[in-house]
Amino acid sequence: MERLHVHLLRDLIYRLRSGASQRAIARDLGLARMTVQKYAALAEAAGYLTPDRPVPEAAELTRRLGPAPVPPRVGSTVEPHRAVVTEWLAAGVEAMTIFDRLRDHHGYTGSYSSVRRFAHQVAPSEPQAVVRVHTAPGEQAQVDFGSAGKLVDSRSGLARVAWVFVMTLGYSRHQYAELVFDQKIPTWLACHQHAFEWLGGVPRTVVPDNLKAAVLVAALHDPVLGEAYRRQAQHYGFMISPTRPRTPEHKGKVESGVHFVKRSFLPVHEFSDLRAANAALRVWIRERAGTRDHGTTHRAPLAVFEAEERATLGPLPSESFELVETKRVKVHPDCHVTIAGSYYSVPYRYVGQTLDAWVLARVIQLFAATELVATHPRAFDRGQWQTRTEHYPAEKAAYLERTPTYCRDLARTIGPATAGVVNELLGTRPLDRLRSVQALLRLVEQVGQTRVEAACARAQHYGDPSYPRIKVILNAALDQQPLPSIASGPTPRKTPYLFQREPSEFFGAEAQ
Repeated sequence: MERLHVHLLRDLIYRLRSGASQRAIARDLGLARMTVQKYAALAEAAGYLTPDRPVPEAAELTRRLGPAPVPPRVGSTVEPHRAVVTEWLAAGVEAMTIFDRLRDHHGYTGSYSSVRRFAHQVAPSEPQAVVRVHTAPGEQAQVDFGSAGKLVDSRSGLARVAWVFVMTLGYSRHQYAELVFDQKIPTWLACHQHAFEWLGGVPRTVVPDNLKAAVLVAALHDPVLGEAYRRQAQHYGFMISPTRPRTPEHKGKVESGVHFVKRSFLPVHEFSDLRAANAALRVWIRERAGTRDHGTTHRAPLAVFEAEERATLGPLPSESFELVETKRVKVHPDCHVTIAGSYYSVPYRYVGQTLDAWVLARVIQLFAATELVATHPRAFDRGQWQTRTEHYPAEKAAYLERTPTYCRDLARTIGPATAGVVNELLGTRPLDRLRSVQALLRLVEQVGQTRVEAACARAQHYGDPSYPRIKVILNAALDQQPLPSIASGPTPRKTPYLFQREPSEFFGAEAQ
């Protein structure tokens, strides 16, 4: 039996505690009913379904489940007969007849279920007729995106492709709509929040389309990428019931709502920018879409909503939802990951690994599986760096900590000659010479402050205050020899001239 990711298991436990049936959970999460039944029994035995206990965190579930088994991977037993099975399916032969023929004439020893699964892969079945579903007040809302042409982005002044997000309540057909410039997960979550605030409450179930931002297999059914949407559902108290692939008739109410916005609002209005378009759209929803005679119910959606559905919606939470997005990020050799054009450090032992990033309103959290490995303030401008020196190896962290200011302060504690050499080296191209200065100051650990100070004084005396020269002086023990100026006494300095020769050498004594 399949092993669930802990994020999906938390969602399953949350749905069980909310009173959802195992059949509904299996349908909404795309799981086998036996799988739901198995994990429901485990959750019951562990006490996770007790209402007064919080939903267990991912780390606790991971410890309880232990390491996941690795299932064997085998090909279909029908694969050697693909050509003949494809021919029979094209001729309209039923799966049971194909199974009988393979067994009787081709020596097939596999099961009928293997033949049936293989037949569905080769020739998927045609869509079946569906029954119109009527929902109770506050029971369901359907959401979808639709193209909205181009609108002006006020930040850049340029026209961009826009989309319209629509949430339609299943009972009253009252709706919320918002124009946006992308279908990314942060936008998807923000549109839900705005819709709930507009409606003044939360429906018990939300039925989304198979969008890249929300319920594609790569997002909603992915344990990591869909976690932000699942957490939002748990925060607001609704359940996600995604539309099955290639079944737009299952969300016809919102499809009609999107088409109504595109046909009745967008073609007859012109806007200076996105903000003005959204302001006009909200007025249009109240005064036009909300008061029209709906083609199916033959009632005004806004009137039905106010009279019969508003009071049935769940209450809005007292605190706003913070998780903006979850994504997978790779740790680069510089011990940083990249999120929205900014850089965040993680411990160097994770270099080359892929982590899960949780983008909150003001914080970035980075996880290795369920272990929190780093937390940073969120950077809102591209190109910003959030770095913690303890994330680097010790030898690289020391380089970052010894800044030019730190090196100057340390040199002054050693002596005036050392301070003079350090100031001279950092006076020009400080970033290029910072490593030399750091190496110079580390010599104190080997020979002591007295010898380093003497070596710096000697290097200054001979006009070569560089790290290689000071290292040679120490290696040759020249720092322990007196300087010439000290041994013979100070030499009086002459007044400096531009030329070293006297003028009389060129023009005679009268030139003096």
